[in-house]
Amino acid sequence: MSQRWPLPEDAAFETLSVRAGSIRSGEREHSEAVYLTSSFTYESAAQAAAVFAGEEEGNVYSRYTNPGVRMFEERMMALEGAEEGCATASGMAAILGICMAHLKTGDHVVCSRSVFGTTVTIFAKTLAQFGVVTTFVDLVDLDQWRDAMQDNTKMLFLETPSNPLCEVADLEALVKIAHDGDALLVVDNCFCTPALQQPLAWGADIVMHSATKYIDGQGRCMGGIALGSKKLIEPMQLWQRAAGASLSPFNAWVLMKGLETLKLRMDAHCRNAQQLAWWLAEHPKVTDVHYCGLPHHPGVKLARKQQQGYGGVLSFEVDGGREAAWKIIDAVQIMSRTANLGDTRTTITHPATTTHCRLSDEDKQRAGISEGLIRVAAGLENVEDLKKDLERGLSQL
Repeated sequence: MSQRWPLPEDAAFETLSVRAGSIRSGEREHSEAVYLTSSFTYESAAQAAAVFAGEEEGNVYSRYTNPGVRMFEERMMALEGAEEGCATASGMAAILGICMAHLKTGDHVVCSRSVFGTTVTIFAKTLAQFGVVTTFVDLVDLDQWRDAMQDNTKMLFLETPSNPLCEVADLEALVKIAHDGDALLVVDNCFCTPALQQPLAWGADIVMHSATKYIDGQGRCMGGIALGSKKLIEPMQLWQRAAGASLSPFNAWVLMKGLETLKLRMDAHCRNAQQLAWWLAEHPKVTDVHYCGLPHHPGVKLARKQQQGYGGVLSFEVDGGREAAWKIIDAVQIMSRTANLGDTRTTITHPATTTHCRLSDEDKQRAGISEGLIRVAAGLENVEDLKKDLERGLSQL
């Protein structure tokens, strides 16, 4: 028989990130087992019928019930302070699942312009095919959010801090705007993770993650998750049961291993990003730095209020547009030229031609994605080495 590891109710975040949700099988393993099975067996036909009917607790099929995936869900529930969770194959699958569970033809969504490029595609194109209309607004302009609300608005969606300008949303204000209009507030918490920010505690209805990023933390696998109340997550679980956008059991195990070091890693990411931001802000070849931990950043006060750290992602701008930006990116010898983030390895990318390349020139301009903008996701290397790496390119301008 499987057993849960009992935890005291006042267990701290670091303890929960290592032990919450874990079960031991009859083999008494210490590290969580990987349940690589598609189906499950029963002691009798009567027991199978009871489990399939939901009259008895048990596993049915790994597309929607797998012990390892459930352990990951329960650990994330503990860290985000959520009542229920639904793990998915990727972060984009989590966003789509939330939308499919809570939106229908004729509904309206208000979404921040400052979201991941593919998130824009989901709202502007994929959902539009099914008669869901989305209005895009500036993340930090509360008047735009208020003005965009309609009688049929069912959801407000945002990332905070934003990608890649690190803008910070006022969660309390947006919760009020959403709830005054009987709409859900959905927050992508990918950049902060629950180690730095818990949107549900500020009143958000659903929080989601691309677990591919900091939750894994080493760029090994893909995954996503949505978390909130049972009332809001159970419809998504029913959709997932039919749609099959399931997190694999092995990836769930990898993600749990990532959670064990989440707080340690996020603290280190924040330190390196902060030092890089300060250094870049004083560099004569850099025209602007976007990091919510800098005193001149417009979101610094909100970040101090809502977050327990400023995050590991920053961006900076240089004169000379794409040519200058590419020259810096091509010169690095340590940083990885890739659009992924949340890795132990520092990554560098040109958002205008990678993460946001599918946006129109007009939408890029509205979102602040200039040709001279470079995004850096600080890893865990020595920060002085990272400064030297960027200097290789900056010195050529």
